[in-house]
Amino acid sequence: MQSKEEVSQKARAYAFLLLKFRLRSEQELYSRLKRKKFPEQVIDSTLKFLKEKNFIDDRVFASAWTRARLKRPFGIRRITQELALKGVPKDIVQDTLLGIKDNYSETQIVQNLAKEKLEKLKGYEPIKARNRVNAYLLRRGFSPETVYDVLSKLCKQTY
Repeated sequence: MQSKEEVSQKARAYAFLLLKFRLRSEQELYSRLKRKKFPEQVIDSTLKFLKEKNFIDDRVFASAWTRARLKRPFGIRRITQELALKGVPKDIVQDTLLGIKDNYSETQIVQNLAKEKLEKLKGYEPIKARNRVNAYLLRRGFSPETVYDVLSKLCKQTY
């Protein structure tokens, strides 16, 4: 039988191992520790320790995650969904996205991606090509209104 201190050390070591690969939200770490069957008290104390030492911070995580996803590029809707799935509180998600929307032109990004995709689908019949590009952009989390507007303009020019 292990002592409580040994179990705590193992939990911290596991949390540090996870954090070594990438930043994590508090909820992600909680879930992973729970999956490893650490006692609730140990999980709570581990998370408290990590927060006190600034190893986990949902604001920093949300900001880093958003920047990385925008580089791919993904839409705001998808990023919001992903952060919610990772357990980041809504107020933190909203604050993070407010700071980014100033330098973010969804229309321009959608336009660039759509042009690129339509170019690759030149040999397809126009409706099929448009549907494929539409589905691709929606999967990436861009707003349906923006996708529709951009594709309408581009398809009038192209076809």
